[in-house]
Amino acid sequence: MATEDMKRALVTGSSSGIGMAIAQALLDQGWDVIGLDLAPARIVHPAFSSTEVNLCNTEAAERAVRSAGGVQALIHAAGVLRVGPLGALSGEDSALMWQLHVDAVMRIANLVVPAMAQAGAGRVVLIGSRVARGMAGRSQYAATKAALVALARSWAAETVASGVTVNVVSPAATETAMLADPARTTVPPKLPPLGRLIQPREIAALVTFLLSPDAAAITGQEIQICGGASLAA
Repeated sequence: MATEDMKRALVTGSSSGIGMAIAQALLDQGWDVIGLDLAPARIVHPAFSSTEVNLCNTEAAERAVRSAGGVQALIHAAGVLRVGPLGALSGEDSALMWQLHVDAVMRIANLVVPAMAQAGAGRVVLIGSRVARGMAGRSQYAATKAALVALARSWAAETVASGVTVNVVSPAATETAMLADPARTTVPPKLPPLGRLIQPREIAALVTFLLSPDAAAITGQEIQICGGASLAA
């Protein structure tokens, strides 16, 4: 993993929700953090810098990543949720979620992960979703999150001998602004057996562990934070 004097992480979706919680947790642990988000940054910290960028804009996203310089960790937390049943599926919604969840991180990883492998150390964590296993009314969203698992396993197989780990953290319903998005209010979140929503800080805690030296043997895995939801599946 990164040495103590060289810990730089690139975090997408760093201006709210899970991404912001991860960025703040990394800062608390002494990382330098570069945030990429469409929205203005909300974190003020001497070790934090950010770029407002539409990650669905290929040229702008790649330019922002190149400008960030070398990093030892990549966390892809940027996300959007659009819902709809068969008969009412939107091609625009599908394209948006695929571009943001899947295509954007493929392009980012294509730029930063080879350098990690060459350096002999690196961490990649993709924020997935328990919904990736399928849920009525969320087929398009589920498909993009399932694709992240395939990406992670494939990249992990490519980089495991180079000291790079690639994992997916898949939470159940999490208390973020996304749950209040008007585009999804017709499909209310289902509380897990735990009896409450997952908290962003709980996801951030697992992500920071996966970036630590103690997690060097964990790669190619999808780890759920489900509040017991998977016990009934």
